[in-house]
Amino acid sequence: MNTADEGRQRLDAASVLNAKSTLLQLLARGGVYTGDAEELIGLVEAGALAGAYTEIGATPGPRTAPGEKGESYAAGWSDGALAVVEELGVLAERALVRAVASGPSAESPDEPSPVRRAEMERAKVAITPLYLSFAEVSDLDPEVTDQVLGAVLRTMSPRQRAGYPGRLTAFTEAHHTHLERLYSEYGPGSAIAIHGRYSLVHSPTSVAVLERLAATPSALHEEWDAAELPPAWLDGLTTAWSSPA
Repeated sequence: MNTADEGRQRLDAASVLNAKSTLLQLLARGGVYTGDAEELIGLVEAGALAGAYTEIGATPGPRTAPGEKGESYAAGWSDGALAVVEELGVLAERALVRAVASGPSAESPDEPSPVRRAEMERAKVAITPLYLSFAEVSDLDPEVTDQVLGAVLRTMSPRQRAGYPGRLTAFTEAHHTHLERLYSEYGPGSAIAIHGRYSLVHSPTSVAVLERLAATPSALHEEWDAAELPPAWLDGLTTAWSSPA
């Protein structure tokens, strides 16, 4: 029997669970904590559902009744297809909440909570290529990176942190010219020294800090003070961001 004879192929629940368990074991061997791995897998699952929801919702085909069977049939078909698409969106939302609320520090996905290691690593993976699209490699202490990103991420709920890479990408795309000028004038390769008021412009964390300055400056200042980070760093980025072109 070939694949065509068997019809559409779907993974059964046992096979999906086997694949997930295998991935968890492989990641554990690489030193990834099980809780972090489960969160990452959960986000991928939620993203797959969200992607399917977006793709199906943007395609008129599934909402169009096959053949010529009258307006009533077509209307019923369309309503049913729309209900299925909307339910897929609900499932995507539930999967996201389940993923970000699975850890002990995220009982409520809509309330601020301590920053988990996986959230920190996701932020680092997001900011590095964005920063390198504007500037050169930073030489700042990685410990500074963790402290600054911690303050940035604490301005958001776990659910917001899950979507932060997308928010950062949208921010850099919307302000690309402005950011190019800022890093050219204040970042690596400029006359501005790496140590001083504009230090963070030499760090990938500056992308995240600038996004928060634009989106929620009050919350950022509050978390910045709580983390006892140098006020001059934040003032320097604020000045660089608001300086005329």
